[in-house]
Amino acid sequence: MTRVACAEFAPVVGDPVGNRRRVADWITRAREQGADLAVLPELATSGYVFADTAEARAAAMAADDVTLAEWARVAGEMSVVAGFCELGDDGALYNSAVVLHGGRVQAVYRKTHLWDRERLVFRPGAEPAPVVEVAGRRVGVLICYDLEFPEMPRSLALRGAELLVAPVNWPVVPRPEGERPPEVVQAMAAARTNRVFMAVCDRGGTERGQEWTRGTVVIDEAGWIVAGGDAATGEERLVVADLTLSRARNKAISAHNDVLSDRRPELYGYPDARGMSAG
Repeated sequence: MTRVACAEFAPVVGDPVGNRRRVADWITRAREQGADLAVLPELATSGYVFADTAEARAAAMAADDVTLAEWARVAGEMSVVAGFCELGDDGALYNSAVVLHGGRVQAVYRKTHLWDRERLVFRPGAEPAPVVEVAGRRVGVLICYDLEFPEMPRSLALRGAELLVAPVNWPVVPRPEGERPPEVVQAMAAARTNRVFMAVCDRGGTERGQEWTRGTVVIDEAGWIVAGGDAATGEERLVVADLTLSRARNKAISAHNDVLSDRRPELYGYPDARGMSAG
């Protein structure tokens, strides 16, 4: 059994020092709840709605910043996935997620698909999303808008991920009364179609007029919500779920069907750069 804890809180734009302290506090709370893995929101160190690139740069930190080592120390034996504003060795800014395990940085993933005004601040990542083995668990990492592309969770499932973890900042979008946020629906579909567990950590608060969905959710391999996914009250919460990740290794959905081996990629066509079928 793996206990996952998603910390839904409100980073404060313009307060990088305070945000780093808040992340450490939430890591502590997750550890005190007996979590094996803690997940924190996208850009947890910086906030999201930047006035300009200079403001983002002032909040950025390198992947070898001592802050990450401190978070790893606070986590102890618990693993952590947290979003942060990264200053790359190349001087560019990246919307990144760090994986901490065993007292060190295990991996850093740079968001592949940038949403809206993120394109004015960040450079998109150029490396595939990672699948990281932490304490015998195979964890794939995505960030927010990456989930809108079915190829992303599918590629991680094909590489053996049992749990997909996604720090997100989901802005509120219109939806019919009584319906779930569309981003939650997409996460449920990704879990079901790939037979993987999902842990998606959203943020709270209102930042420079932007409201957030507060859609933190943990989903099982059949696509059903096991924790979160409701309309939260207050500004903060810790969404906790116990998962049997080994169930994600079984891709059978009937006596004669398997969601991965039934694929027919030779018939799907090969898209060209414009997204149209070639040939």
